[in-house]
Amino acid sequence: MLFRSIVDTNLGLSAPPQSRQRTEKLLDFDMAEFRSKFNRLPFAVRHQLADHPLFTLPSLIELTRRLPAHYTRYNSGEVSVDDGLYNGKQNGLSIEETIRQIEECGTWMTIRFVHEDPAYGELMNQCLDQIRPLSEELAPGMVMREAFIFVSSPNTVTPYHMDPEYNFLLHVRGQKMMHVFDKSDPEILTELDFEGYLSDGFTQINFKPEYQEKAYSFDLQPGCGVHVPLTSPHWVQNGPEVSISFSITFRTPHSERLRMIHSANAFLRRKGITPTTIGKAPLRDALKYQTYRTLSTAKMMLSGKQAKERYKY
Repeated sequence: MLFRSIVDTNLGLSAPPQSRQRTEKLLDFDMAEFRSKFNRLPFAVRHQLADHPLFTLPSLIELTRRLPAHYTRYNSGEVSVDDGLYNGKQNGLSIEETIRQIEECGTWMTIRFVHEDPAYGELMNQCLDQIRPLSEELAPGMVMREAFIFVSSPNTVTPYHMDPEYNFLLHVRGQKMMHVFDKSDPEILTELDFEGYLSDGFTQINFKPEYQEKAYSFDLQPGCGVHVPLTSPHWVQNGPEVSISFSITFRTPHSERLRMIHSANAFLRRKGITPTTIGKAPLRDALKYQTYRTLSTAKMMLSGKQAKERYKY
């Protein structure tokens, strides 16, 4: 899911405004479950967005007109679980035609960075502001807030993949089954998987049928949602109707530190050096992080522009 680096004087991250005030409660979750599972295992949430006017098909058509065209990506959703993202054939339709014909065109679409539109950004912030008091206890420093909308034709598949953010997916229309896997299971994800994804943004990771018995599966109806921990693999089977989901995401200094250390390990491996597994040698991890951070900052300063690495959806 698309990484965008925003440089400041600390970690290259930008914090959200602190002045927003909200009274309407849009999300509901079990606080004890949140504290025990956040960024470890997936868990269900509830929300009040199912009838929100921003998620009607006409509203989404208008949204895609306001956003840059390359923010919207779409291809056939008639693919298998292990085909990888964006490997489906093109449907030959424009963005607007695809949304208008989503009932029958067999397409999976993502509208990326919708938070850049004021109305959708306001809604994203209202939701994340409700999450932040609890997430700060466990992963302080909510930064790089982003939002995405997924629109799927009936019976289509979103292939197996993982994303680089803390994610709360809020389902708005239709029905779909979301299958999420434990990122800490070494049979499902290896160090090489983490390194390749977090350093190169390579979205395709290997899926084996025997993984499915380990899935945490969520039957998502309008008003349901699920927390997907950072880099937890998942895939989605859409139901017999058009579905629409709103994904709200963020990073933290901790998640960016992990990304940099995995990227440093990937660099060492390319040079023929077998790196120490992350977490096994804290001092080495700290050295890798500081070195990678310094080199990345210098590279961006020399380029004279922000780095824009986007590897989500």
